[in-house]
Amino acid sequence: MANAIELLEYLRKYPTFDNAVVRDKIGKNSRYTNLLIHRLRKRGLIQKIERDKYTVFKEPFLIASRIVWPSYISCWSALKYRNLTEQVPHEITVVTAVNKKAVTFANTKIRFVKLSPKAFFGYEKVRYDGFEIFVADADKSIIDSALLREVSFSELKEITLNNKGAINIGKFMRYMKRVGNKSLIKRFGYVFENMGKDYYGRLRRFVDATYIPLDYSKKPTGIKNEKWRLVINA
Repeated sequence: MANAIELLEYLRKYPTFDNAVVRDKIGKNSRYTNLLIHRLRKRGLIQKIERDKYTVFKEPFLIASRIVWPSYISCWSALKYRNLTEQVPHEITVVTAVNKKAVTFANTKIRFVKLSPKAFFGYEKVRYDGFEIFVADADKSIIDSALLREVSFSELKEITLNNKGAINIGKFMRYMKRVGNKSLIKRFGYVFENMGKDYYGRLRRFVDATYIPLDYSKKPTGIKNEKWRLVINA
């Protein structure tokens, strides 16, 4: 039991770990290591996340961005973490550069969504329960939510307008241009104009002739905005 306690204290250094970490610590073969992990799991001292991925913690947010690399928490989960919304997400959304199936941990679904390499930026390390995890910054959490259509644009518009002080418009603009998504730029160009910021001159080259709905989650009916080539349906 003393050795088990020592091992568990050692494993508390890691948000997640695999068989190899335990094997290297105890100096035994893989078969013995698997048996030991199984016994500790039966006692509730180690939690299984997925195949060959474990933790001694029970907090899903802590381990969510540590299951696959590279990845970071974004969309509703990051919006809540950044205090941009009061809505409590029922699952954790993790942006990845690879395809990955969802996992359920501690009764919480951790869902992975793939983002193109061009848009895979705008996240940072933050301290959470004594560890470093990876979370989208405020601006990128809004942009990801629109790119991936994880949040309706009506809600994103409201979030943006209600959190003017938390949004760095200069950085937001750089992010949009780096992603280069015309629909994204037209929609947020319109939102910024509603905030009294007219960036049409700086974004004009991204505004094509095609009309798109302001809110991609609603029927494309409404008044046309000729400037931003939008159908105002939200």
